[in-house]
Formats: sequence, structure tokens, C-alpha cells
Amino acid sequence: MQSQNKILDDLSKLMTNAMGVAQGAKDEAETAMKGLIDRWLAERNLVTREEFDAVRAMAQKAREENEALKARLDALEANRAPSA
Repeated sequence: MQSQNKILDDLSKLMTNAMGVAQGAKDEAETAMKGLIDRWLAERNLVTREEFDAVRAMAQKAREENEALKARLDALEANRAPSA
């Protein structure tokens, strides 16, 4: 009976070690794939979401400033027209 427990213990240790190796291989594969994808995306000159959002905010602010300046110019032209 003792020999069966020894075999089961050894088998259990072997399976535990195999799972650890498999987990390590999975982590390594994920890291390698992420690096590959990052390099591929960098070569294509794609922008990150943060860069896109920053440029979008700048464009929105410029649009609002242009509208404000147009309204101001329209008001100045309206005030000038009657006296001409």
C-alpha cells in the first residue's frame, strides 16, 4: 500500500511541475505575441487611443474658438455696416 501512495505522490508532483511549466510557457508566449503585435503596429504608424483623443480635443477646441471668432467678427461687421 505504501508503494501505491509513493507512486501517486510522485505522479502528483510530476503533474504539479508540468502545470508550472505549462503556465510559464503560456506567459512566455503571451509576452512574445504582445511584443510582436506592438512592433507590427508601430511599423504601421498607427496612433494610440490617447493620441487620438488628444488631437480630437484640440480640434474641438479650435472649432469652438473659430465659431466664437466668427460670431465676434459678424458682430463687428454688423456694427460697422450702418455707419458706412
